[in-house]
Amino acid sequence: MAQTQPKQNASLNLLVIEDSEDDALLLVGCFKRAGYDLEFQRVENANAARLAMSSGSWNAILSDHSMPGFNALAALELMQELQLDLPFIIVSGVIDEETAIAAMRAGAHDYLSKDRLDRLVPAVEREIREAKNRNERRAALAAVQENEARFRSLVSNIPGMVFQLLRVTDGEMRFLYVSEGATTLLGFAPDELATCPRFFFDAIHAEDRNAFDAALALSADRLTQVNWDGRIRDAGGTEKWINLRSTPRQLASGEVQWEGIASNITQSKLAENELRESRAQLAELSSHLESAKEEERERIARDIHDELGGTLVAIKIEAALLSSKLPTDPLQLRKRVRGIEGLIDEAISTAGRVARELRPGILKDFGLAAAIECQADDFSQRVGLNCDTAGIDHEVDPDEKTSLALFRIFQEALTNVAKHAQATRVGIRLSIGGRSLILEIADNGRGITTEDMNKPKSFGLRGIHERMRELGGSLELARNSPFGTRVLLRAPYKPSGSERLNSFQ
Repeated sequence: MAQTQPKQNASLNLLVIEDSEDDALLLVGCFKRAGYDLEFQRVENANAARLAMSSGSWNAILSDHSMPGFNALAALELMQELQLDLPFIIVSGVIDEETAIAAMRAGAHDYLSKDRLDRLVPAVEREIREAKNRNERRAALAAVQENEARFRSLVSNIPGMVFQLLRVTDGEMRFLYVSEGATTLLGFAPDELATCPRFFFDAIHAEDRNAFDAALALSADRLTQVNWDGRIRDAGGTEKWINLRSTPRQLASGEVQWEGIASNITQSKLAENELRESRAQLAELSSHLESAKEEERERIARDIHDELGGTLVAIKIEAALLSSKLPTDPLQLRKRVRGIEGLIDEAISTAGRVARELRPGILKDFGLAAAIECQADDFSQRVGLNCDTAGIDHEVDPDEKTSLALFRIFQEALTNVAKHAQATRVGIRLSIGGRSLILEIADNGRGITTEDMNKPKSFGLRGIHERMRELGGSLELARNSPFGTRVLLRAPYKPSGSERLNSFQ
């Protein structure tokens, strides 16, 4: 008999179905000699076998083939009835080959002759390993099934179509998995898309198909996420907007597989388009109102200049004539007349300044640089702040729309300086940088804070932002160095006269 390598501290629980106690001890002795720490129980009838199988925790069952009133096939059937997966090995003194084959087909794992017990321990060890492997496979399968059930439950609650898309080596696309959401999104059942992926690709709007193909190709090449918005037409002919997001991974075969979701974003797209149209309409209305406001300013400025200014000049002339005809003696009366002349001069100056602020003729006649310089001089005289205009480039001559917008912003910026800055000096720079027109107003006042910029009623800053947005430009507000506030405006530079030149070409 071949010697078995002794096991160290290996425990084993055996159920022995045997009517002969001596034969049972003979079987048990094989495992003890092999070094096992053995626990066993001998039974010899169906009731005892049922009780032992139900209550014990066994590593294997060894059964004699034939016993009075009981046999191995009945014991095997009992084990299967109790849904136990244990190594079941028949050990018999006499068993013909046909009976042994029938037992194996019924589910026995091996059969041995009692005169060849050298195979007993290796056979049991082998079948214990196989049983363990079967249990592990069942556990893994159960885990997979549980995960799949959990996945399908989650997917069924996701609004949209969850999918796995495979690009094989020849470039062909096919769906490995499609959720039930495909029916709602596309009008195609999952098995239809799995069978014929073209249903999905043909549903993509012709104008958006190239962009979709390019997004997939780039994702496959760089293994980057796809995030694509486009139009589709479902099986019923309804046009929809979808957003498709998916993440690629490269398989060992070199093929690329995406897992992702396609969602219906039609409502958000419609709302976005409505918002865009509304903004466009508001911009047109704002532009119209601005034009109407400028026309009204021009009319008021003209009335002030032509009518009020003319009237004041006439009053001054009459006052001067009256003063010249007064006798030299009544000094008090002459003093009053000269006081009236001074008030009239002040009114004429104020009317001229208001007219220039409403609609500066110098802006139309001499351009933005001259108008800003004139406005700075008026501001300096009225408020008492030193305005440094040395940084104004008089070669800068933008188109009328840009000039008017920047001039109004400049007026608003000076008003903010007078109201809030507590400054003593304002530096002004007007220049061209690349293709941009740059206007900078910097003061040495107390500076601007984040709270100041985020005030809900900061209509001045909001108006400046809106004007710059209409020009396609930008506004930058920052603290000036070492202190104060710096307003930097950038707008596309369009030289005046360019439209006239283009109209002749």
